[in-house]
Amino acid sequence: MKQNISRVYLNGEFVDPGEATVSAFDRGFIFGDGVYEVIPVYGGRPFRLPQHLSRLKASLGAIMIANPLSDEQWGKIIDELVQDAGKTDQAIYLQITRGVAPRDHAFPADTTPTVFAYAKPMVYPDTVEIEKGVAAITTADIRWRRCDIKAIALLANVVLRQQAVAQGKAEAILVHNGQVTEGAASNIFVVKENVLYTAPKGEQILPGITRDLVVELARQNNIDCREVSVSEKQLHEADEVWLTSSMKEILPIVEIDGMMVGNGKRGPMHQRMFDLYQSYKDAFRAGTVE
Repeated sequence: MKQNISRVYLNGEFVDPGEATVSAFDRGFIFGDGVYEVIPVYGGRPFRLPQHLSRLKASLGAIMIANPLSDEQWGKIIDELVQDAGKTDQAIYLQITRGVAPRDHAFPADTTPTVFAYAKPMVYPDTVEIEKGVAAITTADIRWRRCDIKAIALLANVVLRQQAVAQGKAEAILVHNGQVTEGAASNIFVVKENVLYTAPKGEQILPGITRDLVVELARQNNIDCREVSVSEKQLHEADEVWLTSSMKEILPIVEIDGMMVGNGKRGPMHQRMFDLYQSYKDAFRAGTVE
């Protein structure tokens, strides 16, 4: 599949995508032994870069890989990729694996991490998706117990998301012991009687950067936002449900398991939060917020 990517970064070099090669014995390939990060770029500026790098460090630390680069070094790599891509909105993908080693579940202490990064054009939800909303299903959360680690081993997420796509739906909302955790590739927000709810941070959810910004914007604008467990029953009785992610931003879910959410239309709380989020992005592009 052809992608609009000029150069990629791999282990200290910027090379043509067709020339970038990784050993078949890389533990990322053999075991999915690595982590990743996706950073939006608006107007040539990486969005919430300190928060993304902080999450990257936390993921690396959780799987006992030493961060191979300093924040300054990461910044220089990202800046060069951004310059290659131009001023259009982009997404930076970073991936670090434990590196090349003989196949053994236990990892040797002396491997050199494989570091890979590239920029690609941002693809936003279209206007119809935003105005009319999308449909989702619920399904059992079959993932491992450390979902707070942004690991490249995403097989469970892939299978769960595919269940939704196979039914013509946009997302799978995951449920563990009767409680909503998150989406297969997103965080989930629920609105009931003008109160915004989302699952608290912990090992069962990925601490989404977009999720955190939505919580921040809500509290700055006097919207009652509570980080508490949300039951599957509350999900189905919600006035509004949204998914959030760096790529989808804030997208309304208007149907779950074939049943309407609220009145089956994009709700007023989503419209308000969507406008707040876009205003924040505009201010970021202008350099008036970080």
